[in-house]
Amino acid sequence: MNSIPRAQPMANSIFPLFLFFLFFHFPSLSPAKLRPDFYSNSCPQAESIVRSVMHKALIREPRSVASVMRFQFHDCFVNGCDASMLLDDTPTMLGEKLSLSNINSLRSYEVVDEVKEALEKVCPGIVSCADIIIMASRDAVALTGGPDWIVRLGRLDSLTASQEDADQIMPSPRANATSLIDLFSKYNLSVKDLVSLSGSHSIGKGRCFSIMFRLYNQSGTGRPDPAIEPRFREELFKQCPHGVDENVTLNLDSTPYIFDNQYFKDLVGGRGLLNSDETLYTFYETRRYVRWFSKDQSAFFKAFVEGMLKMGDLQSGRPGEVRRNCRVANGQSVII
Repeated sequence: MNSIPRAQPMANSIFPLFLFFLFFHFPSLSPAKLRPDFYSNSCPQAESIVRSVMHKALIREPRSVASVMRFQFHDCFVNGCDASMLLDDTPTMLGEKLSLSNINSLRSYEVVDEVKEALEKVCPGIVSCADIIIMASRDAVALTGGPDWIVRLGRLDSLTASQEDADQIMPSPRANATSLIDLFSKYNLSVKDLVSLSGSHSIGKGRCFSIMFRLYNQSGTGRPDPAIEPRFREELFKQCPHGVDENVTLNLDSTPYIFDNQYFKDLVGGRGLLNSDETLYTFYETRRYVRWFSKDQSAFFKAFVEGMLKMGDLQSGRPGEVRRNCRVANGQSVII
């Protein structure tokens, strides 16, 4: 394994994003009752069922598995891994689906619905939606060429969700490395975890909406981000011109359907799509890991698995249940 090169200080030219953490309750890394064999007796087919549905989703629409993989991030960072992000709004609750970080961004909820339906036919009321997210995220990576790993299971589903909590905690595409390091440290996730988990952008797409400021008004200068490689910048101008439908999508790296270390190679070359991606290379404290992972894919895979397991252990300690429908808490009616 290659050693990590020493970091060399460099001024961070990215305009800082101020996140609001005051008074916010962060989940703790306390994996109570989570274990790999949790369903070995109650639903031994659980993991094979999840993988089968994910494989069918990949064949049907490759982008969908990348979307589902990101559910773990958007779920676990907001009050722990409890499937709160899957809850639809109700007359008395604004959920997380329309939060700033999720609206017009997260998609493929129907894949989780398909997984849940398949599991309910075989072992009704047994497998939580929170555990489905963890298994499906792992399978999205493994099915697209990335590492496979043993997940810890036994989570309960939340009874409620909070759009406000999601708005306050989830980072923006404008985030710089300093704010991201601060966010991850709230969860006892290291700088190495931050960089390796950012490698989730090895697969999938982003929207023009997320990069317009980078292209046309970085840090209020009225100019593009100077960190963007010139030829890549010209490609982005063509794909996201002024007046474009900002929901138009672009590849997050140059191999968007293969989970590999190309994402880090792109960052080194100035071809990171999002500000929150490229800042990992322009900032001295994170740059050394970007360089390391760009040269050593196995090191990236190992670090990514470690980070996913740590993130998957985040729990709020709040009461929960095993939902029969991932979109609604038990006892509530489905609004059609």
